[in-house]
Amino acid sequence: MIRTNSNRSTGHARLRGQCLDPGNALLKALLFDVDGTIAETEEAHRQAFNEAFAFHGIDVHWSRERYRELLRTTGGKERILADFASRGEEIDVALVVSLHKRKNAIYASHVLEGRVPLRPGVLHLMDEARAGGLKLGVATTTSRANVEVLFDSTLGPQWRDWFSCCIAGDEVARKKPAPDVYLAALAALGLEGGEALAIEDSAAGVASARAAGLAVVATPSAYTQDEDFGAATIVLADLGGAGLDQLRFSQTGGLRTC
Repeated sequence: MIRTNSNRSTGHARLRGQCLDPGNALLKALLFDVDGTIAETEEAHRQAFNEAFAFHGIDVHWSRERYRELLRTTGGKERILADFASRGEEIDVALVVSLHKRKNAIYASHVLEGRVPLRPGVLHLMDEARAGGLKLGVATTTSRANVEVLFDSTLGPQWRDWFSCCIAGDEVARKKPAPDVYLAALAALGLEGGEALAIEDSAAGVASARAAGLAVVATPSAYTQDEDFGAATIVLADLGGAGLDQLRFSQTGGLRTC
């Protein structure tokens, strides 16, 4: 299903009558979020958090419903802090860091076991973009280590040659919904917001990309499907069949199918 959104903030770039395909010089790059966008990673993250709590002897178990609430807070360490604060727990920063480190190691083992496949259409879109001369970039809240283990497992080591930049959440001052990670990615590519298209799965990610001046394709994931995607330029169930030749700017500044 495809939904286009016309109620965009006037504070963001509006590009009228332009085609969003490889033949249009205006589009020069695709910037991908990672968790939930490239792969349905969040359930693996949730399970890894719970295993890390158990390893440290902490009587905390995040249900799917609780984790969905916690996803409103971006960043793994920040998520742990938010949960502990809501319980009135005394914050031990060293423990939070240790928990997060253990969680990432467990998550990596889940990925390497093949438990986190790519979402539909992701690889095809990457291949099509590369064939059309577009640059690929990553703009994510997760850590670089998590990006590397996921991409090594699902895309193979050649992904490092495919992507012109990879900006992770621990490499910027503020995480999404702040625009920092997208602004850093654009700077690394030497591009303006209107020359790139963001691919996101969450409302926070959409807000981040829009604040950096990018149009956004939203593909809600299992944990974000009930969020408000009104700020996205277009909303797709997934990227299956969403070739670059199908995404074009309408005369009113939105994306349409063609």
